[in-house]
Amino acid sequence: MFELLIPVSCFFFLLALIPGRHRILAGIIAWITIIIVFIGGLPSWVEESNILYPVMAVLSIPFLIITIRLLLKKDNAVISLTRAAGVAFIIYAPFAFIEAIGNFLIATVISHTYGILQLLGYPVYLVLWNTFQSGFFRVEIILACTGIQAIAIMLGVASAVPTTIRQKCLAFLLIVPTIYILNLFRNAGVIITYTSQLFAWLPDISGNPEYGYSSFFWAHNIFAEGIALIFLVVLAYSLFRLIPSLGDFARALVSSYENEFRSIVYKDTQFSEKQKDEYKLR
Repeated sequence: MFELLIPVSCFFFLLALIPGRHRILAGIIAWITIIIVFIGGLPSWVEESNILYPVMAVLSIPFLIITIRLLLKKDNAVISLTRAAGVAFIIYAPFAFIEAIGNFLIATVISHTYGILQLLGYPVYLVLWNTFQSGFFRVEIILACTGIQAIAIMLGVASAVPTTIRQKCLAFLLIVPTIYILNLFRNAGVIITYTSQLFAWLPDISGNPEYGYSSFFWAHNIFAEGIALIFLVVLAYSLFRLIPSLGDFARALVSSYENEFRSIVYKDTQFSEKQKDEYKLR
């Protein structure tokens, strides 16, 4: 049911890209719908014993409240953030909503991942067009395994500020090949460590009774996501070096959210002037 809101959110993010008085309302609707979709995925993430996404889902609620308040105030940094989200949706939408395009990307990733596994000499074969098997265990490659979300988000971030043609081209070359190639090795690493049960010796904290799932949990949900997060931080730093104005945008965005959060705290709690000063010092 929640997935039906994804095209709605996409439509309003795209509408928010068009200059006009409607942009603020469109941006608000877009953020509300996408956060609802995000929170709607909470049960499946809990079932999969995913740690990162449930935490992000909880944090998305205060983020949404502050974002709406800032959009109503026509905060330039949050308007730019909304524009970046719109660009990310434009890039991601064809792969998510047009099955043939999404499947083509999945098939390409499978082919390249299989090539890496062959180079490493790991015994694996395809039992379905998108499913690897080695021994008893299978790993299915879906759209989320292609890295397209991360690519779309990072390209969206790069579009948050005006850039030259040279910066646009370099940003594309920095983001797309890097994330795509790193994601191939991520897929290969998860397949190897799961199907060989490399992490079977680690404690089972997944809560999933499926045989061997604990090794997949550690490989995919802990190590792979942790390493991917580190690489994305390094990539973001490189992008900020390439486009220095992104640093100004990031500082303005953090400042906007911080100041709005403080205004909510001051309004919703009866602080004394001394308490306010102490809060500011922190």
